[in-house]
Amino acid sequence: MSRTDELITGSGSAQQEMPFAIIQGQPITELPRDLYIPPDALEVILEAFEGPLDLLLYLIKRQNIDILDIPVAEITRQYMSYIELMKELQLELAAEYLVMAAMLAEIKSRMLLPWPTEAEDEEDPRAELIRRLQEYERYKQAAQRLDGLPRLERDVFPVSAEVPDKRVVKLQPTLSLNQLLEAFRDVLTLAEMFSRHHVRREPLSMRERMSAVLAQLRPDHFTAFTTLFSVEEGRAGVIVTFLAILELLRETLIEIVQNEPYGPIYVKAAA
Repeated sequence: MSRTDELITGSGSAQQEMPFAIIQGQPITELPRDLYIPPDALEVILEAFEGPLDLLLYLIKRQNIDILDIPVAEITRQYMSYIELMKELQLELAAEYLVMAAMLAEIKSRMLLPWPTEAEDEEDPRAELIRRLQEYERYKQAAQRLDGLPRLERDVFPVSAEVPDKRVVKLQPTLSLNQLLEAFRDVLTLAEMFSRHHVRREPLSMRERMSAVLAQLRPDHFTAFTTLFSVEEGRAGVIVTFLAILELLRETLIEIVQNEPYGPIYVKAAA
């Protein structure tokens, strides 16, 4: 028990006196007579109370007193001892502490008066004080529970992570003229399988074939290169179609792509 508690409870004389210091293993219980300590050289830090109700609740809880049956005389004595201690230490005393002291003195004086008979219905002088203490205790416990909850930036911390850019750019393989000629050679080889002798030669127009090829293509759809040829027309028809495709490519009316080297060739109309 600290010296402050001994002064409040008045039980300091019944317990062993605490030494001021221990020097070379020997406790010092009395100050040297020739030692001078200025009045303001020593500062005493007491346990802080948030108000008179907090102080009363502290005194009640420390002695395990039933809040519904408060011994007003003892609590008043301890409360006044604390007030006197604050005055001796030259601490600033709030006016609300003095108001509570007056209230305790009033309750104590009313408790000393004779109790009324059973016929008279008079409220217990401690009822208002008990009600205020119970209400204050509820709010204090609620505040302690709220303070015990996890707090952001103190107990828990938000976590954020940036997602790297995972876009994959697929480069289209370049299409050389040799690869286009090799694809055309395969078409010629297939056309030769359907070649036959005929007597009358049908005139073929490259402009008409260009229009026919464009009619088969769409800007949003790729068409296989080999499907643009009609092998039943023979070598002449295949050649005219190929020339029409080259002319359309020169005029940038179509686009020719290949997904992989030596892979299938696809054609679509320009956007």
